[in-house]
Amino acid sequence: MPASVSPQTASTFTNDALGHDDATALAERIRSRKVSVTELTRAAIDRCQKAEPLVHGIVAERYEQMLKVAAELDKEKNLADAPFFTGLPTFIKDNTDIEGMPTRQGSDAVPAGYPAQQTSGFARQMLAQGFLCLGKSTLPEFGFNASTEPAHDAPSRNPWNLDYSTGASSGGSAALVASGAVPVAHANDGGGSIRIPAACCGLVGLKPTRGRVIDNDAARLLPINILSDGVVTRSVRDTANFIYEAERYFHNPKLPAVGKVAGATDKRLRIGLVIDSINGHKTDDLTRQTVEATARRLEALGHTIEPVPIPVNSTFPDDFALYWALLAFGMKLNGHKLTHPGFDKRRVDNLTHGLDRKFRQGFWRMPAVLWRLRRARFDYASAMKGFDAVLTPVLGHTTPKIGHLSPTLPFETLFERLTRYANFTPLANVTGAPAISLPMAVTPDNLPVSVQLMGRHGDERTLLELAYELEADNPWPLLSSTR
Repeated sequence: MPASVSPQTASTFTNDALGHDDATALAERIRSRKVSVTELTRAAIDRCQKAEPLVHGIVAERYEQMLKVAAELDKEKNLADAPFFTGLPTFIKDNTDIEGMPTRQGSDAVPAGYPAQQTSGFARQMLAQGFLCLGKSTLPEFGFNASTEPAHDAPSRNPWNLDYSTGASSGGSAALVASGAVPVAHANDGGGSIRIPAACCGLVGLKPTRGRVIDNDAARLLPINILSDGVVTRSVRDTANFIYEAERYFHNPKLPAVGKVAGATDKRLRIGLVIDSINGHKTDDLTRQTVEATARRLEALGHTIEPVPIPVNSTFPDDFALYWALLAFGMKLNGHKLTHPGFDKRRVDNLTHGLDRKFRQGFWRMPAVLWRLRRARFDYASAMKGFDAVLTPVLGHTTPKIGHLSPTLPFETLFERLTRYANFTPLANVTGAPAISLPMAVTPDNLPVSVQLMGRHGDERTLLELAYELEADNPWPLLSSTR
């Protein structure tokens, strides 16, 4: 059967070797020899070639190399003891080094054609689970924007409705997973960049607790590490299995183990509810209705829901904005060291330029800002003592059309729009808490609407158990089921 592709959607789900299965089901089929790794790899390549002209989620591919790896895996006599996700195709985001492939950070300022000399720590942790990296996925410049629309290249488009954004910064990965091209893909999150694209594309996106997985190099250079790596998936069990396998490769002794999370718990929980952002922007009606409906579902399942104030200082939005600006300042100043000696700061986009100016204007506030942002972790932990989780929107409003968050806009316009849109996710980055995005509704424009659950430090288990429960109670729509 041909892939289902319409002028407005980009679904590549069909009756090939990948079928409609999630990553866990595919892994089981590989281990039982019901499908070969080569068959899966060829199916994924075929789907990528169908999806890419529509969604533009790929910046580099290595299909032939992975077909050779697949053929070698198929010669193995026994895959029963192989890593859990052995043979499954995936993509790594193009801000993460893969030996032999360029890393351009989504920016025209980073010269093309210079392969990385080694694979980054987190990528090794992910690929040790058996994934086959078919290539690199798109992101906005340095991951700073909340929509994957690099000024120098075509935008990544939402496979649910191609007129709309995929979110960011892991927008290419989300587009490829949602369209069915691959079952799981790498994402990372410095202000919402796992959860935002997951929310836009109807996927599960877990930002782990700070330190849960191996830090990438950039995280070690920050005065406050706001970065976490993970994946976007189409099912809760895929995310849960990824975390379990990642933890088998590396367990941070400072954190309680997540362990194997295979379903919901019988425990009834106390869950806080937040609907409007601390920055004063009111959440739009469709998003509000989705969060409230989710709260009612959780109550019907026996959990206690209680409205709570956001547990941070009122200066948090401005403080995070200046920290965000610091990152742009640092990139412009040290891009030749952080990316490549040929880095050309004149070629960064309007958002990076504008954030750099913003930092230069307010740099004198940075000592107090850093003190308050470091304090936020303890304020959050204190506020969570009486709660098992907190339910919030992922975003301030539903997914915007392509162009609404374009880096070609005047900086002041774009920055104001970003503060209205990406206003719930940064708290988990600054505090280091785990948070998960779950799709719970679809708009009249055929776009997913998602909610966020935030947890206590180190307690991904509770979030995954709640996610399993919501998924079983009312399975969310997938693009494969709408065609």
